[in-house]
Amino acid sequence: MTSTVIQASDLDLTFETNDGPVHALKDVSLDIEKGDFVSFIGPSGCGKTTFLRCIAGLETPTGGKISVNDMTPDDARRARAYGYVFQAAGLYPWRTIGGNVKLPLEIMGFSKAEQSERVGRVLELVDLEGFEKKFPWQLSGGMQQRASIARALAFDADILLMDEPFGALDEIVRDHLNEQLLDLWARTEKTIGFVTHSIPEAVYLSTKIVVMSPRPGRISDVINSPLPKERPLDIRDTPEFIEIAHRVRDGLRAGHGDEL
Repeated sequence: MTSTVIQASDLDLTFETNDGPVHALKDVSLDIEKGDFVSFIGPSGCGKTTFLRCIAGLETPTGGKISVNDMTPDDARRARAYGYVFQAAGLYPWRTIGGNVKLPLEIMGFSKAEQSERVGRVLELVDLEGFEKKFPWQLSGGMQQRASIARALAFDADILLMDEPFGALDEIVRDHLNEQLLDLWARTEKTIGFVTHSIPEAVYLSTKIVVMSPRPGRISDVINSPLPKERPLDIRDTPEFIEIAHRVRDGLRAGHGDEL
């Protein structure tokens, strides 16, 4: 039995700027169930990140409704319902990897013993055990991003929101981190919202792919993936994978009209 953990209904968001209003989201309705891996894909400026930030309570919609765990996004944020991974790792260079990961735990007032236990556990989850005393500059870009994921997991929120975390990495590293993220998702059973520009990444990772159209951002298609949860990289060569990728591409073309 599934339960809805994120629910958006007729969501609108308009930013007021010096050049006039910018309509970022329009009539966005979506249900995300517990344990889903949902990717948001669309052209730049389509509102993918804006929608993720609405879920996180970092942006305030100007119309419609959104709830997270049956709470407002603000209440969910205060309840530490989610961890957030940004495009850049955002690690403090003067803190060790362990120090970066335990920062939210310090802020939340966890005991030093529990901080240490949780840091060790999440670094092992992201395959960074033994790197606790290293500094960010001593790690590769992919390892830094894994440390950022560990920090988001440290306080064990049920929801993980990820804003294009692998976009700046080369394809080989990205493939490896995609595999690791699927393994992490299987082991933790988190609900994941994931922003990407990559069609293969969206199809490979997701149980549900949300295709968005250019501004004002609307949902043009929601694809429930028939792929199994166990997904080796070579699943990308199968007819089933290619068929889903074509549907995503068709949705992006339809959203763009004559632009593509």
